[in-house]
Amino acid sequence: MIEKGFTQPTDRITRLKNQILNARPHVEAERAVLATEAYKATEGLPAILRRAKVVEKIFAELPITIRDDELVVGSITINPRSTEICPEFSFDWVEKEFETMAGRVADPFEIPKETAAALHEAFKYWPGHTTSDLAAAYMSQTAKDCIANGVFTVGNYFYGGVGHVCVDYGKILQIGFSGVIMEAIRLREQLDDKDPDAIKKNQFYTSVIIAYKAAIDFAHRYADKAAELASACTNPTRKAELEQISKNCRRVPEHGATTFWEACQTMWFIQCMLQIESSGHSISPGRFDQYMYPYLKADSAISRDFAQELIDCIWIKLNDVNKTRDEVSAQAFAGYAVFQNLCVGGQTEDGLDATNDVSYMCMDAVAHVRLPAPSFSIRVWQGTPDEFLHRAAEVVRLGLGVPAVYNDEVIIPSLQNRGVSLADARDYGIVGCVEPQAIHRTEGWHDAAFFNVAKVLEITLNNGKVGNTQLGPVTGDAKDWTSLEDFYAAFSGQMSFFVKYLAEADNCVDIAHAERAPLPFLSAMVDDCMGRGKSVQEGGAIYNFTGPQAFGVADTGDSVYAMKKFVWDDKKLTMAELKEALDANFGMAMGADAPTGEMSEAQIYEAVKKVLATNASLDVAALKDEVYRTLSKGAAPVDGSKYEGIRRLLDSAEAFGNDNDDVDLIARKCAQIYCKEVEKYTNPRGGQFQAGIYPVSANVLFGKDVGALPDGRPAKLPLADGVSPRQGKDRLGPTAAANSVAKLDHFIASNGTLYNQKFLPSALAGDTGLQNFASLVRSYFDHKGMHVQFNVIDRETLLKAQKNPEDYNDLVVRVAGYSAQFVVLAKEVQDDIISRTEQAF
Repeated sequence: MIEKGFTQPTDRITRLKNQILNARPHVEAERAVLATEAYKATEGLPAILRRAKVVEKIFAELPITIRDDELVVGSITINPRSTEICPEFSFDWVEKEFETMAGRVADPFEIPKETAAALHEAFKYWPGHTTSDLAAAYMSQTAKDCIANGVFTVGNYFYGGVGHVCVDYGKILQIGFSGVIMEAIRLREQLDDKDPDAIKKNQFYTSVIIAYKAAIDFAHRYADKAAELASACTNPTRKAELEQISKNCRRVPEHGATTFWEACQTMWFIQCMLQIESSGHSISPGRFDQYMYPYLKADSAISRDFAQELIDCIWIKLNDVNKTRDEVSAQAFAGYAVFQNLCVGGQTEDGLDATNDVSYMCMDAVAHVRLPAPSFSIRVWQGTPDEFLHRAAEVVRLGLGVPAVYNDEVIIPSLQNRGVSLADARDYGIVGCVEPQAIHRTEGWHDAAFFNVAKVLEITLNNGKVGNTQLGPVTGDAKDWTSLEDFYAAFSGQMSFFVKYLAEADNCVDIAHAERAPLPFLSAMVDDCMGRGKSVQEGGAIYNFTGPQAFGVADTGDSVYAMKKFVWDDKKLTMAELKEALDANFGMAMGADAPTGEMSEAQIYEAVKKVLATNASLDVAALKDEVYRTLSKGAAPVDGSKYEGIRRLLDSAEAFGNDNDDVDLIARKCAQIYCKEVEKYTNPRGGQFQAGIYPVSANVLFGKDVGALPDGRPAKLPLADGVSPRQGKDRLGPTAAANSVAKLDHFIASNGTLYNQKFLPSALAGDTGLQNFASLVRSYFDHKGMHVQFNVIDRETLLKAQKNPEDYNDLVVRVAGYSAQFVVLAKEVQDDIISRTEQAF
């Protein structure tokens, strides 16, 4: 027997899980108020010292709580699964949503009136003082126009903190925060007064000392709280637990951990405090099994069951972290996504297999907790034990969308190609969705932008225009193209233009964070900020990158192939006929105001707001119908029959995802054009831009910005997700689809690629199913695919959950580079998941 099954969680874990599932996320005001007070009190200080004083104020006064049953403590908010606001990055969007955030389509949050009042008062300080204000001041109008027209967006870090980092948990486990303080004092004393950089280095080391002393005090507040609760507790078992929690928090993370329980508490305090310092998401625990296993191995007093329960508790705590975004961004990150990626397996720095007991215990934690976080990942290479991959397959078929699987044989050389040493590349972890980085040595700026390749295709077809606006360069009328080479020349010209402004916009935001929001607490745990005497925002990390990610690659490849086949090869269409059909949206016009029959995104959102104002309970389908009715009043009828034959012809073309070189290599070339253009640019931290191809769930949201395409896709529909084929287009089974995806150049897309597959549960049943799964993964990786992840669920179950959400509150699915409760997703994101091809062996 290969399959082993899973034990049941303890009653404690079940109770803690239900607390998360039943929580109604709230916005809380305490951090925003405390940060504002600290900024007001530090006018005139250098930015790094102001940030240290902000951390000091928050760690000293943020309300703390220890919830019933917890063994690992430390919370960002009083209410479970809630969020604080960080106004130093941006604030005005929050105030605009005081009345609507609780009822919005994606990721609603309650904002009580007293919270709104406190935030309103705090926000009075911030106009002109935020990182977003400074970034906007640096940005050219052309870059802003590109953003406004849906070519790309840098809103992720424009509105919030950066995150997307994995710090050195192992260092803190060994030396504690007191060790960091001693290191900062020593380095400060060794500064050369003749070095002009010594002035700023002195400020950096001083800020680290301030931040880490405050962090120790924060942990001691929890020690005091646990002791207080223990003194009043009448249950002897819980009393003993609270007394030990108090002892743990008194010792760690001030000092190094001596037991596995202390190691778990240390790890969580680091994670919690990083979230408090800034609003960055994708703060990822990294290679949890590597830095935690030595403490399990050395702890002779702990039982395996109790160690498992502690890991399960960390899993619960990772689900307690939440983040709110503006209404539009919330749709791109649908499902309360925070992207804390925890990775196990792979290789050691010496190139030996790294699998250990904690690797397997993490899989058990997934089965016990069955919640969206963490984004659980495994690394696979030629030396990965079959048992490890089979056990991972058992986790996959639980239907939670994890683990995501990563290929060492592609990622390690791709990182080396970007200048990472072999040892550091072997020690990579995954942060965020799918982004590899040399852990605790990298400031990667992954997720720096969403870039819409399909929108650039549309603009290329319109000679640089969006509507009547000449947004891109004039690269030639599509009707004059006589070959595929003519298209590539025009497409490359447009790509060059838009990537230039993408890099400009990203760098404007990058500069703003360095000038206004350096992070001393985080920086001291990233190499080699301490050695260089500067924060990660100022270039202190060993490796510095900026990673914008593309989506719409499969749509573009399919469209270009359809043009090649039907216009230039078979001559069944002229480009003039194709353009006419596209401009008319194949006869499916959706608005009277636009001559192409399209609605602008601004019109959509304005109509959404009007509809929500009168009926906040509408689901997305009803909302869409109402919006279209509103915007189509007075629209001239369009004769759809004239274009339906053209649409059917285009839709009949071979598509990416069926192991056909003719179309697959076109998709590869279109992706390469983007990736090679991106890597021409550098960032203010002295690092290189590197491309990724993954969408989060932006393929749904930003599909609305794209008109009809030559693959037969009508306007406004979702685009393909990541490097996956278009939904329903991969007709020849999972191996053929994987072979197509593997033909993309995953080495050059070193910021990460994302491939989704959906299987029927029956396909992975029994030992045969597990073996087939392992063979599929190894075959795909032998063909040099980088990443793959799976939903194992049938369409019928998803439809039932959509219809009766109250019965499926604990149904978790893979959205993109993360998992989420299915019932909290916007209906259009649910529809996108339902429409993915169901594979079987």
